[in-house]
Amino acid sequence: MFTFLIILIALIGVIMTFIVLVQAGRGGGLAGIASGGSTTQILGARQAPDILEKATWTLAVLFIVLCILTNFAIDTAESQESIIQERAQEEQTVPPAPPGTQETPAQPPATTPQQNGGGQ
Repeated sequence: MFTFLIILIALIGVIMTFIVLVQAGRGGGLAGIASGGSTTQILGARQAPDILEKATWTLAVLFIVLCILTNFAIDTAESQESIIQERAQEEQTVPPAPPGTQETPAQPPATTPQQNGGGQ
């Protein structure tokens, strides 16, 4: 479900980008290419921009709603914790050493030349 929503959001984004680029802005935009003199007379001067504007608003609202719904579609059971969180949990489960004892590695006893029998 999550993957389907992400693909749908991506498609809506591409379509919305195309529609926004086609709209005639204050400078004319790409919509001026298709609307020659005869097209304006047939469709009317304001009909095409209204359709593109409605399509833009509809796709924008759909885009935002799907983005919000995608948050609820994320399956949190499959997500893994980060290594930092795992180590923090391990440290909490390991009991601390008693304060009087120190963990030092065992060292062999120091030998003197007299104990070895190698004196002069």
